[in-house]
Amino acid sequence: MENRGLFPVSDFASELGGLADVAGRREFEQPRLLGLGQRFWTIPGAVLVGPALGHLSYAEVIGAFIATGVLMLALGLSGWVRRAMEAVPMPIVMGMVAGVFLRFGLDLVFAIRDDFWIAASMAAAFVAIGASRRLTRLVPPLIGALAVGVIVVAVVGRFEAAPQAVALAHPNFYAPAFSWRAMVELVVPLAITVLVVQNGQGITVLRSAGHAPPVDAVAAACGAGSIVTAFVGTVSTCLTGPVNAIISSSGERRRHYTAGIFVGLLALAFGLFAPFFTRLMLATPKAFIAALAGLAMLRVLQTAFAVSFRDRFALGALVTFLVTVADVPILNIGAPFWGLVFGYGASRLLERSDFPARG
Repeated sequence: MENRGLFPVSDFASELGGLADVAGRREFEQPRLLGLGQRFWTIPGAVLVGPALGHLSYAEVIGAFIATGVLMLALGLSGWVRRAMEAVPMPIVMGMVAGVFLRFGLDLVFAIRDDFWIAASMAAAFVAIGASRRLTRLVPPLIGALAVGVIVVAVVGRFEAAPQAVALAHPNFYAPAFSWRAMVELVVPLAITVLVVQNGQGITVLRSAGHAPPVDAVAAACGAGSIVTAFVGTVSTCLTGPVNAIISSSGERRRHYTAGIFVGLLALAFGLFAPFFTRLMLATPKAFIAALAGLAMLRVLQTAFAVSFRDRFALGALVTFLVTVADVPILNIGAPFWGLVFGYGASRLLERSDFPARG
């Protein structure tokens, strides 16, 4: 995501995310990752905020972040979020997840096409380790692919980092300003994006891995976290689907939370050394990142497609998938939300027999 000079590289918002991750994960022993901070922006949140900064002051946007946090906190405490999610059939939700994550799988294919030696070597390592039970017990396939990718990038000389001093991040605090214009434009779309789209992905991924995440508690935590982190310039916090998919993809289910704690500690380190790590990532070939993300999402995509089209609500899941992949926002709200709306509507009209009969 391009920074465009709007946010200082030295901001330390991801440190707050790391603290929230470690504390929340140890409390519930669920591998939740709250994606926050200027280095952990969700793509839908960034898309919403980017155009708004063309006609709103940054202080007004910060005020909208705070108001969104208050709304999410209230909805989480009310219990409405859990009831709303339970009303939508799982195949339709997984159709949305498949549509959102499809681009990761496609980017893996494009990476192999555009940068064969890097991406293909990573894919080969992933397959080789995954095909051997003995190797899989020693090292996860994704870690093996990461290691091979780093070696190949170094050998072919594609790492383009310039010599630089290791600088520490420092806090930048922002005073909010509240305006009706910012509230109308940002609060409801941001809340829907976090609670339905982003949290919906994370909750569904965790459930498919055998976990039982506390939906309302997560929503309330996202709201409270959004209020606090808004003062350091952070878009509303959310439950991240892709990272939760990675940290719950292997190992014993009851130990998945330890991977979440480790990721939280990494977020702390990343936040502290944000200027250094940001420039380091920018020096990495795009194919390396695309291949790593695509390999991490393979099992998630497999599960999403299998659940979506296995039995009931298949048409609704298909409509949800197509609308999500089309990625056409309506009323400043992203396509994944509308995918759920249209998919649910299609099932209600054309797959009425798939819904349980009311007593």
